[in-house]
Amino acid sequence: MSGNESLLPTYYQKPFPFAKLLKKYVPLIAISILLTLSLLCYVFMPQIQSSTDFVQRNWPSILTDDTTDPSSPSTTTKARVYKNEGIKSIITGDASDGKESAGDVVTSGVKAVPLPSGDDPDPKVRERRDFVKDMMRHSWDNYVKYAWGHNELKPVSHTGHTSDIFGGDSKLGATVVDSLSTLYIMNMTDEFRTARDWVATSFDMSAVNADVSVFETVIRFVGGLLSAYGLTNDAVFLQKAVEVADHMLPAYNTQTGLPLALVNPKTGKAKNYGWASGGCSILSELGSQHLEFVYLSAATGDPKYADKVTKVRQFMDQMVKPHDGLYLNYVNPLTGQWGGEDQVSMGALGDSFYEYLIKSWVQTNGTDKLALKMYNEAIAAVDKQLVQKSAQKGLTYLAKLSYGHLEHKMEHLACFTGGMFGLGALHASDRRTKDHFMALAAALTDTCAESYGRTATGIGPEAFYFTETAEAIAINQYEKYYILRPEVVESYFYMWRLTHDQRFRDYAWSAAQAINTHCRTDYGFSGIRNTSDVHSAKDDVQQTFFLAETLKYLYLIFSSDDLISLDDWVFNTEAHPLPVLRP
Repeated sequence: MSGNESLLPTYYQKPFPFAKLLKKYVPLIAISILLTLSLLCYVFMPQIQSSTDFVQRNWPSILTDDTTDPSSPSTTTKARVYKNEGIKSIITGDASDGKESAGDVVTSGVKAVPLPSGDDPDPKVRERRDFVKDMMRHSWDNYVKYAWGHNELKPVSHTGHTSDIFGGDSKLGATVVDSLSTLYIMNMTDEFRTARDWVATSFDMSAVNADVSVFETVIRFVGGLLSAYGLTNDAVFLQKAVEVADHMLPAYNTQTGLPLALVNPKTGKAKNYGWASGGCSILSELGSQHLEFVYLSAATGDPKYADKVTKVRQFMDQMVKPHDGLYLNYVNPLTGQWGGEDQVSMGALGDSFYEYLIKSWVQTNGTDKLALKMYNEAIAAVDKQLVQKSAQKGLTYLAKLSYGHLEHKMEHLACFTGGMFGLGALHASDRRTKDHFMALAAALTDTCAESYGRTATGIGPEAFYFTETAEAIAINQYEKYYILRPEVVESYFYMWRLTHDQRFRDYAWSAAQAINTHCRTDYGFSGIRNTSDVHSAKDDVQQTFFLAETLKYLYLIFSSDDLISLDDWVFNTEAHPLPVLRP
C-alpha cells in the first residue's frame, strides 16, 4: 500500500458517484489550493526564516548534532569559526563599531570530542587524585543533602548559607553553578546531570530584588555557565549565561564605561560600594570580566558583551600610571580619575586585573596585542618595584605599595602570581624574559608553600609578613584564618604543568592532606579561624570557590596534562575553563 491511503475514511476509498463532475473541477481546485499556499508562504516565511536563523546563530549544536548527553563522558568543542570581522577585531584587541550582524559569527559544527580520562600512569598519583575526588564528593553530597538551592553550605550547622555578594537571602544555588565544571571534569556524571537539571528548571537571576556583586556574579555564574557550555555544547547553559550577563550590563552605564560594583537584577539599578575610596570602582573587579564577556560574544554572535569590556581595557590603558606603570586599586567611574587612596596591590583589590591581561592573550590564541602590551608593561613595573627578598633566607615575595611606601606583607590572594608569571613566561617572546619570569614564578610559589609549611596545621594564613623577626608567617591574630582559598594550589597547578618539577606535586599533596585533616567536618568542609592551632574553631562556611577552584586544581595536578590542556583552555579567575578562541 502506497502513501497514507489507509488513513483515509472508507468513503474516500470508494468510487465517487459524481466522478465526472469532480474530474471537471479538479484542475480549478488544484490551482486555487496552490495560490492559497503561495500567499501563506509569502506572509509567514520571513518569520519562519527569522526563527531558523536565530537557531542557527545561537544554538548550533541543535542543528549540527553537537548536543551531548550530560551523563556521558566529558566532551569539548575545540573549533569555532568567526567570520565576522567586527568580532575578530574585538578578539584581537581592536575596537568594534558595534554594527556587526550576529548571524556572521557561528560555531563550526565540528562535533565535540571526549575529554581524555586524565589518568596518570603512576598508580600512586591516581590514588591521590581519587583522594581529592572523594573530598569533592563529600563537599557536594552534603551540600545537596542539607543546603540544596541555597548559595552555600554551613558544614558544621548542616544548613544553608548565603552572603551579601549573592543578594542577601536569595537562593541562586551558587554552589550548583560554581561546581558545574568541576563535576564534569571529575566525570561525576550523575551529579552533573542533577546540577544541570536544576539550572534548567530553577535558576533565575531575574527573581533577585537585592544588590549582587557584578564581579562575583560574572566570574562564578557567567563563567560557570559558559564553561559548562564550552565543555558540553548544551544550549541551556549558554541561554542562562546570556540571561545573567544581561542583568549585569546596567553596571556599565557610566560616563566612562567603567562598571559599577553592584547591580539589582530586578530593578537594573547599579551603584558602587560606599567604602571603596569614596564610591570608586575596584581595579580587580572592573578588569576581571573580560574573558567571560569575550567568550559570550563569540558564542552568541552578539558583540555587545565584548564591546563593554574592550572599552574598559582601552580606557585603563590610556590612564596615566602614577608609579611607573603600576595601576592603583581604585578608579572613579564618573570622572575617570584614580581614587583618593594611593595603593597598589597584587592581592586584594588588584590581583585578577593583571591575571586577565595575560589570559586574554591566551584566550585569543595570541592575537590580543593590547592585552599583551598592558601585561608586559605592568609586570615590568611589578618586577621593578614590588618584588622583594626576605632578610633571613632570601625568600621572594610581593610587597604592597601604599602612598609610595612598601608594606612587607603578602596575602594568600597574591599567591596566584606564581601561576600568572609562569603562564606569562610560557608566552614570552625571548629566552631571557622567559627564563627570568619562570624563575620568579617558581620562587614566589616556593614562598607561598613556605607560608603553609610554617604553620601548625600545614595550611597557609590569609596574610604573612617579612620583617627582621618574621618570615612568611602571620603576625596578627586576625590574619591567621583560612577560608578554603585556592590561590596557592592554583600556582602549584601551573608550575607542575609548566615544569613537571615533582616538588610542586609534593606541595599539592601536603596541602590536600592538611585541608582534609583540619577543614573536613561530618557535613562538608569549613574554613578555620587559626591556621596556627591544630584545634582551631571552624568558621562554618563551605565557600563555593572551594569546589570550583581548590578541588579542581588539586584534581588536575594529579591528572595527565591532556585533561584540560593549557593549549586549548584558559581558566577564568574562578577556575572555570573557557575554550581558546581560534579564528
